[in-house]
Amino acid sequence: MRTPGRSAVASAGLFGLLVAVVTASAGVGPVPVPARNVLAVVANAVAVPVGFERVAGATSAGLAGTGMSVRYVHPFSFPVPEVHETIVMTVRLPRIALGAFVGVALAAAGTVMQGFFRNPMADPSIVGVSSGAAVGAVFAIVAPLALPFGVGLRGAAFAGALAAGFGVYLIATRDGRTPVATLLLAGVAVQTLLGAVVSYMLLRSGESMRRVVHWLMGHLANATWDDVTSVAVLVPVLVLVLVGYARDLNVLLLGEGDAGALGVNVERTKRTLLAVSAVLTAAAVAVSGVIGFVGLVVPHVMRLLVGPDHRILLPTSALAGGSFLVAADTVARASAAEVPVGIVTAAAGAPFFLYLLRKREVYEL
Repeated sequence: MRTPGRSAVASAGLFGLLVAVVTASAGVGPVPVPARNVLAVVANAVAVPVGFERVAGATSAGLAGTGMSVRYVHPFSFPVPEVHETIVMTVRLPRIALGAFVGVALAAAGTVMQGFFRNPMADPSIVGVSSGAAVGAVFAIVAPLALPFGVGLRGAAFAGALAAGFGVYLIATRDGRTPVATLLLAGVAVQTLLGAVVSYMLLRSGESMRRVVHWLMGHLANATWDDVTSVAVLVPVLVLVLVGYARDLNVLLLGEGDAGALGVNVERTKRTLLAVSAVLTAAAVAVSGVIGFVGLVVPHVMRLLVGPDHRILLPTSALAGGSFLVAADTVARASAAEVPVGIVTAAAGAPFFLYLLRKREVYEL
């Protein structure tokens, strides 16, 4: 089967797996919800815009007025107990959807980082993005009044992640060229420095220490539909951009000299891959905290299963990352004492990865 066909088949299978995991996860909790009711609730929420309508309302000054709003119709109306609809739509589904998007983002960025650096130990934090987000978030928790323009925790984390990622890029770039080895070393140095900053703020956090530690471990609790919307408008587009560079990423594995000889604009491709991966990781870390392991191990597992061709590896890793994080978060919130999902991802992923390594015995980037 040709590569595009294999990619489509593998992606379709993993998308089906993601839908199944999401459906099962939405039914798990103190009040179990059957899968058919979960699917009915989601179907009932589907709204199709059919035009505009004039609505009456009140202005901010208290005066009566009229305006236009989009008119929707709901094509489905399956009978579902009201309590199940409330639980699924307001409690579980926002958290599950956020987990799926975060998992997709981290796994896709990890796949690109490992190919870009030609290093199996690379992950989305390699250029300091996660450390920068940690500095921003911890500062927002410890000294919230010091943030300008009402920037909240997630805004501070996103800004810190981008500042660190692009700071590493500027440090490593000289005369318009960004050597991969220099970028890697600059990322390690910045990570170490920012780790020290986080440790210092942690020591000075006082009563906020528990909240700081909880954020640093990564969690999806208290997710809202606004959080889901903030990542839903970014993650799919950025992942598609990375998939569009899959062939160039394959060629870069041959070395920059060979890639240039084969017609790849090496520096522009590297800048694009780095920028998109940094923004993708920043968007995920800002809403979920530092969730390790997904971006490091999921690409390895998928590489063992589907091979190293990034035209297949990138989309399949992204979908597998979403399924993995949703499943891990389901375990985290279903346990007797809920734990941060970062603990579950590490505890569940490492043994499975070691099993695959031992079973296949052959591993190539």
